Amino acid sequence: MSAVNLNRLNIASRIVQRIAWAAFLIVLPVTSFPFFPPAMGGEALVRPLSLYPLIILVFLVILPRLFNRPVSKSLLPLIPFVLVAIASSLLSLLRGIEPALGISVSSRVLRGAVTLFIGCTIYLAVSLLPETIEDLHFSLRWIFAGGILAMLWGSMQAVYVLHYDPNWFSLLEKIQNYISIRRLLPDRISGLTYEPHWFSDQILLLILPWSLAAVLTGHSVFRWRWRWLTVEWLLLVWAVLLLPFTFSRAGLLNMVVVVVFSILFLRPRKRRKTSTPATNLSPNAGLKHHFSLKRTLEICAAATLVILPIYIIGARNLFFARIWEYWQGQNKSLSGYIQYLGFDARLTYSQAAFNTYLAYPLLGVGLGNYAFYFEEMLPNRPISEVPEALRMITPEKGRDRLITSKNFYLRLLAETGIVGTVTFLGFVIANLGSALYLRLSEAEEWKYWGVASLCGMFAFSLSAFTFDSFVIPNMWIVFGIIAASMHIMARSSR
Repeated sequence: MSAVNLNRLNIASRIVQRIAWAAFLIVLPVTSFPFFPPAMGGEALVRPLSLYPLIILVFLVILPRLFNRPVSKSLLPLIPFVLVAIASSLLSLLRGIEPALGISVSSRVLRGAVTLFIGCTIYLAVSLLPETIEDLHFSLRWIFAGGILAMLWGSMQAVYVLHYDPNWFSLLEKIQNYISIRRLLPDRISGLTYEPHWFSDQILLLILPWSLAAVLTGHSVFRWRWRWLTVEWLLLVWAVLLLPFTFSRAGLLNMVVVVVFSILFLRPRKRRKTSTPATNLSPNAGLKHHFSLKRTLEICAAATLVILPIYIIGARNLFFARIWEYWQGQNKSLSGYIQYLGFDARLTYSQAAFNTYLAYPLLGVGLGNYAFYFEEMLPNRPISEVPEALRMITPEKGRDRLITSKNFYLRLLAETGIVGTVTFLGFVIANLGSALYLRLSEAEEWKYWGVASLCGMFAFSLSAFTFDSFVIPNMWIVFGIIAASMHIMARSSR
């Protein structure tokens, strides 16, 4: 092949790669795409549309790059966890576990292994494809583009939440049938996802960390700027106003905590010129007091701006208003509050997962196998008190989906044991170290990615209490961007 033809082939390959990469990022919000063949998980709840462009990226970029170039060292801590998870799953095949709802242990283990493989592949794609700072900016802009589409669709759904119109709701529901396998709810918004809580998690992990960090640092990946106003400012305000319409109690609490935590601890301090003191008083005493007062006022204002829409919008939903109405009565208790909020079923799932871990502490029961032990590991209490859990263990025609723990940390303990949990936490700590290193950089560019990474890590640590899937892309996007940023920073400093 001539040099000219080879050059044309490389250019064409690069164009296809960029198109596939942009497509992968922009469709991230679509997590339960209805048109999936059974061989690709067509019967599962989580069916990311991004899997289609990801397949192209695997053969075009990821596999060649793994064999031809050195990869970031931040990828290495994930390998022990994958090995432990596979070993635990293979051992579970020897335990003679009876099928449940017509689903065998082998099929459950296979599905669990496939979801972990897809999650790791997403992480590899995000961590390997960006090679320069321009690539990072390109990637984040397309993530924002997908977020804008999701929030635009969510805003259209918010219209019928504020004022229900059956014709408008029917129109959106027909369109939603081509986006998700689940129908819309008339009193909550779901965006492009399966359910409202998934949408709140998307906003929390895919939009909030990167836009909030841009506001805190004054950095932007877009060229457009009008004085202090940037695209990220608009995205942040939009996200904060829209998320309450999901009426996700955990999502709203996580948003408030992430925003307040980021303003309090992650905002870079502006450098001040030193001056010679004129008296024996500390020269910076007044400045420190002013700075402390200003920061306190900013935090209070931010908390008010975040909480006020939640209260106003929540007043339209009687179930959601339980968050604050319970404490207005008498005989208040934490256990009663949890039951009043409807978290009793989730608490039961968590207790069953922890009991499973206690019974199999070393390597757990294998990926996906928590469901087979659920009834046996239920806490010692009348199951009739938790109707949702009772329905899950009662055979019903047409119900062929097994229960999950709905808590990522407890799923790790139950299905991979203390060994798998420790190895995964080692991977998380490695990413946390990379984020801190970026945050402490003197360069404003890397400081932004450090603040955003720490914000994303904190958002993940909170949201992991309410999700348990390896295949949902959110957390892998956060980890992948951290790895890519660290790798590019290390290369640029050589």
